[in-house]
Amino acid sequence: MDIREYKSSDCDQIANLFYNTVHLINAKDYTQKQLNVWATGNIDIVQWNKSFLNNYTVVAEENNMIIGFGDINNEGYLDRLYVHKDYQNLGVATVLCDRLENHYSVRHIITHSSITAKPFFEKRGYKVIKKQFVERNGVQLSNYIMKKYVNSNSSYKLNK
Repeated sequence: MDIREYKSSDCDQIANLFYNTVHLINAKDYTQKQLNVWATGNIDIVQWNKSFLNNYTVVAEENNMIIGFGDINNEGYLDRLYVHKDYQNLGVATVLCDRLENHYSVRHIITHSSITAKPFFEKRGYKVIKKQFVERNGVQLSNYIMKKYVNSNSSYKLNK
């Protein structure tokens, strides 16, 4: 597995990975209606590309295929972290998250975690700040605002 920085030509492949991951992995925690409004299949590629370029975005690749991606902004908001359905529980998210968490010198990192991803973030030291409900096209989705304090003076690794 190789980890590298995002490039604009990755966006279409990332959009497909996002859609498939949400619909196949998150299906155990969300209804079909919720999955359909979360990942509609109609991503604004131009907007996503702009967001990825504005954030620090990394991708995991294996055999020239993107198997995961994640991004974080300079204020410590970890926006997206998704792993291909066939590469779950193999450490891809851990490697991506390590890279994202260590990129900026920030006091804490915030993420809005799905129900599905919550145990992953908890194992990394994130704490639930609050459960929230987000409405998309009249459909309620629940997620968790989670925060992790990091040591911004050194290369912080949770897996010591």
